[in-house]
Amino acid sequence: MNFIRRHLGFVLLPLLLIVAAGAWYLLDPGFKADQPPPGSPSTLPQDAFERRVRDYLVANPEVIVEAMQNLERKQREVEQTEAQAALATHRDELLNSPESPVGGNPQGDVTLVEFFDYNCSYCRQVAPAMMAAEADDPQLRIVYKEFPILGPNSVFAAKAALAAREQNLYPEFHKAMMQVSGAADEGRVMEVAGQIGLDVERLRTDMADPAVDAEIVRNLALAQVLRINGTPGFVIGEEILRGATDLQTMQTLIARARKSGDR
Repeated sequence: MNFIRRHLGFVLLPLLLIVAAGAWYLLDPGFKADQPPPGSPSTLPQDAFERRVRDYLVANPEVIVEAMQNLERKQREVEQTEAQAALATHRDELLNSPESPVGGNPQGDVTLVEFFDYNCSYCRQVAPAMMAAEADDPQLRIVYKEFPILGPNSVFAAKAALAAREQNLYPEFHKAMMQVSGAADEGRVMEVAGQIGLDVERLRTDMADPAVDAEIVRNLALAQVLRINGTPGFVIGEEILRGATDLQTMQTLIARARKSGDR
């Protein structure tokens, strides 16, 4: 659906430009008489009118650029408005789902939510900032949203991470996985699991729990309504960040949320 909405403008743009050009002609002072003068859009054959529109656009290509920029800006504004409304509607699910792992201070006064994929290089790049934010702020609460969108390996890794909760080693597993280089495939996931002390056979059994799949499905749906279409994605207070960010930006938004009382 998001793909369709993003590209709908490109499909409609030629029609919009023709309509805009037609309106320009009609609003021209020369066309305000009661009877349209010869050569106005209302008297031109369709193909002649289209040629005039085309000639105008070829002579003024900046019109196309401006129209596309305005269309994209309006689409972004609509999507942002819808995302903010969804944030208010789904806030409890976002912050307090019992199936979502929690790190930092579970009783903290500000929550940072991260949507991530263990095979996402940008997620790995931002991991040190996440760990620094947690270390520097004893009142920061972190909610981890497994968001495996980069293929079967990512799904396997996410399921292993969620299953690690049963052995009380989710934070350790998560942080170790964010330091993996190369593909986080099944072999690497199980290697990391063994390195941090997980019982690998029990982990495989716990991964088959339907609750694990259900949590991933919920996260995918939640990200969609929040217009988080890639990784990483963050929610801090009333702010939705899409894409990698830095420690300073995180801390600025955390301070803003704390000041406004947005837990």
